[in-house]
Amino acid sequence: MADRPVRRKPQLSRAHVVRTERLTPHMVRVVLGGEGLADFAAGASTDHYVKLLFPYEGVTYPEPFDMEVIRRDMPRDQWPRTRTYTVRSFDRAARELVIDFVVHGDEGLAGPWALRVQPGEEVLFLGPGGAYAPDPAADWHLLAGDESALPAIAASLERMPEGALVHAFVEVADEHDEQKLDLPAGIEVTWLHRGAAPVGEALVAAVRALDFPAGDVHAFVHGEAGFVKELRRLLRVEREVPRERLSISGYWRRGHDEDGWQASKREWNQQVEAEQEGAGQEGTAGQAA
Repeated sequence: MADRPVRRKPQLSRAHVVRTERLTPHMVRVVLGGEGLADFAAGASTDHYVKLLFPYEGVTYPEPFDMEVIRRDMPRDQWPRTRTYTVRSFDRAARELVIDFVVHGDEGLAGPWALRVQPGEEVLFLGPGGAYAPDPAADWHLLAGDESALPAIAASLERMPEGALVHAFVEVADEHDEQKLDLPAGIEVTWLHRGAAPVGEALVAAVRALDFPAGDVHAFVHGEAGFVKELRRLLRVEREVPRERLSISGYWRRGHDEDGWQASKREWNQQVEAEQEGAGQEGTAGQAA
């Protein structure tokens, strides 16, 4: 009988805010630094993420700070809230970790925090996680996402192998939310402006209209769960892209905060996969007939 895999305890890191920068009307960059990043292990993936911890004011937490102890010994309504964010970049030599936040005024938890946080403030986070990086052996690459996926898409494009064939689509509110990216020669982003349309509508249309190149595609599709579902169906069922060549998931879902979305995400993903895999089998059977 095989041994069960050992579940590793998430690494807790302490850092402090070094500086902040307003990149666009809806994106704020927060740079973290300090000796607490000495053992931070990021670099293998381009979609690395961390779970920022937001303790409640007035609550005393045990030291050393340990989420397992907190969850075991403290009431649930006192557990620090977590928010998941992509690692935009990590400079190991300088010990600087860059995280970009989508902001919409006072809406949400992490966005308003990023707007008001000051240099020197301490930040606690778990991670990193992550699993995707562009496969240099792929014939071409497809990347599609909204603002929430832009940090991971940008990091991935920066690591594309020389001469890679890439189709990258990023949907933002309007031209003011486009970012100037330092990308390898020959790689460009197609910026899609949402305007008053629903999130993801322009993305789905753009990917559907794409003349897919021949050969093996490695795809990265992330963002709002509704359009991710549509693009997953397009790629898996209609285009028959193998599951292992897709990194695809909903980072967020309209009408849900992260707590609610994370609580239901696994079940939602399983349901979507079952529906679309079933649709794919029906389509294959119909073609065979």
